[in-house]
Amino acid sequence: MEHDDPSHHAPPPAAQNDGAVDDWAARDDAEPSHRHDADAAAPPAPPAEGVNGIQSSLQAMELQTNAAAHEDVQMVADEEEEKKRHLNVVFIGHVDAGKSTAGGQILFLSGQVDDRTIQKYEKEAKDKSRESWYMAYIMDTNEEERLKGKTVEVGRAYFETENTRFTILDAPGHKSYVPNMISGASQADIGVLVISARKGEFETGYERGGQTREHVLLAKTLGVAKLIVVINKMDEPTVQWSKERYDEIEGKMVPFLKSSGYNVKRDVQFLPISGLCGANMKTRMDKSICSWWDGPCLFEVLDRIEVPLRDPRGPVRMPIIDKYKDMGTVVMGKLESGTIREGDSLLVMPNRSNVKVIGINLDEKKVRRAGPGENVRVKLSGIEEDDIMAGFVLSSVANSVGAFTEFNAQLQILELLDNAIFTAGYKAVLHIHSVVEECEIVDLIEEIETKKMKETDPKKKKPKRKPLFVKNGAAVVCRIQVNNLICIEKFSDSPQLGRFTLRSEGKTIAVGKVVAVPPAGRTAFSA
Repeated sequence: MEHDDPSHHAPPPAAQNDGAVDDWAARDDAEPSHRHDADAAAPPAPPAEGVNGIQSSLQAMELQTNAAAHEDVQMVADEEEEKKRHLNVVFIGHVDAGKSTAGGQILFLSGQVDDRTIQKYEKEAKDKSRESWYMAYIMDTNEEERLKGKTVEVGRAYFETENTRFTILDAPGHKSYVPNMISGASQADIGVLVISARKGEFETGYERGGQTREHVLLAKTLGVAKLIVVINKMDEPTVQWSKERYDEIEGKMVPFLKSSGYNVKRDVQFLPISGLCGANMKTRMDKSICSWWDGPCLFEVLDRIEVPLRDPRGPVRMPIIDKYKDMGTVVMGKLESGTIREGDSLLVMPNRSNVKVIGINLDEKKVRRAGPGENVRVKLSGIEEDDIMAGFVLSSVANSVGAFTEFNAQLQILELLDNAIFTAGYKAVLHIHSVVEECEIVDLIEEIETKKMKETDPKKKKPKRKPLFVKNGAAVVCRIQVNNLICIEKFSDSPQLGRFTLRSEGKTIAVGKVVAVPPAGRTAFSA
């Protein structure tokens, strides 16, 4: 390395002096008696001053060299770190399927939690007469969650395999907390759908009103491209690693996953596990436990899974999910596209505040830049915490994200509430990236007949009549209006900022994508 060559840093005269000083220092070590003679013979002050000067300049040079070398090492370490890809994994599924236990077991198996902590959680769970919950305590950290055994907030944790750094997002399964699950799934690249194999539990989650179905639909809508379906609790006394039970669950899930839009052969992988005892998670299944399973374990599947690449050179788009004060304003979110570097000038939309990036944190580490797909915390100057809300978007200045109060969308109606008619004037709650906003359907533009579209020649298609209303299962293009400006983009330009769900009274009633936005410079379509 160039820093090891002293001549690179100093001009030739200094180099000669360095040699003299080095020789003299060597003699000092070798001949202590001569040093006393020299001290007696020479006038003490001037040489000492000269030597001190040379030594201090040498020390300064050495410090500079060390600092530069340290910086190089740090940059190399950063480059090494970047060789590992980063993925967000969301754990979804019906309440009590074992999502938090499976997440906790992953952290334990990957060395993120030590034995002493596990023993502490075991004792805590035993004191609450909930012995089998201790693994879930790793993910469910607050007292309310531990007391009820239900995840409320989206838990977040980190682990690594050979080729990948993962962020686990443990989503709540209870229907009351679906909005929290949506915020977790909207940050995820891949989903782990946890299904309980216990008799009765799978059926409860899968039947109408169960969260297994709703979570799958939401995951697909929110951009979770790949799904790992883990059939959990296979060690349970009513199951005992039964192949018949595994096949029965897989047989019921495959048609439903296909109807939800997943390509089961390409995008879905099934495997049996036990989250509580860790079977088939880090290492392959022991034949003495389950003789019929020859497939991979969960860690292998996670490490090998392929996800679509994002564009690091694209415009910066980071929907903000949270903010706080820490020697400046810090915003949190997932960087959906582009690259953020320290010192960058960016915009916070929709209020068009100019900000400067003064710090970036990845997981718990401070870094100089972050690429697409990363969960980041960005420290900003030029804006107060009170001026930012969840749902705002950190955007590049040159190609900023649009902010609108109206847009056209293609909607798939899933399940309307009893006796409801989907027509102009219908009100619901819109969930799009990290935005949660009340909205109104102001116009139904066109009903899409999906089956007929495939059969008929597009040239012979009759002009569509504007529908007055549509029913369950219909696909429709409509205009949606919100009260406040929201940052969105057409689905074809940015899927992450162009797909959404509509919910009403705690139920997901429709999923959709943005197909058109008002022209540049306008926030709404002209009347």
